[in-house]
Amino acid sequence: MSITKNLTQIKSQLPAHVTLVAVSKTKPVSDLMESYNAGQRIFGENKIQEMTEKWEQMPKDIEWHMIGHVQTNKVKFMAEYVSLIHGVDSLKLLQEINKQAKKHNRVIDCLLQIHIAEEETKFGLDEEELNHILTSEDYNSLENIRIVGLMGMATFTENQNQIEKEFNHLKTIFDKLNTIPFTQNLKPNILSMGMSGDYQLAISCGSTMVRIGSSIFGAR
Repeated sequence: MSITKNLTQIKSQLPAHVTLVAVSKTKPVSDLMESYNAGQRIFGENKIQEMTEKWEQMPKDIEWHMIGHVQTNKVKFMAEYVSLIHGVDSLKLLQEINKQAKKHNRVIDCLLQIHIAEEETKFGLDEEELNHILTSEDYNSLENIRIVGLMGMATFTENQNQIEKEFNHLKTIFDKLNTIPFTQNLKPNILSMGMSGDYQLAISCGSTMVRIGSSIFGAR
């Protein structure tokens, strides 16, 4: 099947309130342009250098999402254009994003990454660390970032019950976050969970944003 057909099929299955991020890492610009011409405008990359090269070559109405783990020293390379940074897992990283956003007179939207998987290799905050950041004076002084939600990655397993449990855990944390009074830098309306293998389960658990790569572009 073609990229266009894959994309059309997936979009036809997504509820209206769910945003599709096409995970285009390692894929050539020609593949991205095929999905762009089929109407896709949000792309997710996991390497800042590769994302920047594609940003330079492609139409400027695209939203670029950084979905990989971010090193603080690389933030400056995407601060001019990135629309959403998914995997923010420390106050230090938030402060660097704020600093670089200020240079471009921008407010950069971020998702805080919550560790929900049983695998140690996955990054993320626990609930206590999340609350510590959101109640700190250092965080409240940041004027060039905005926390717009949470993201998390389930354990890589065939066990659907475990995945569902982890997604439900993240949804519970997200619901608690929505009971906190919103501020200029806290407006949580995005729950990003679910990828090619588990996005339908994620949506049933409350996801509002899914990251799909191989089901659109084929295996890497």
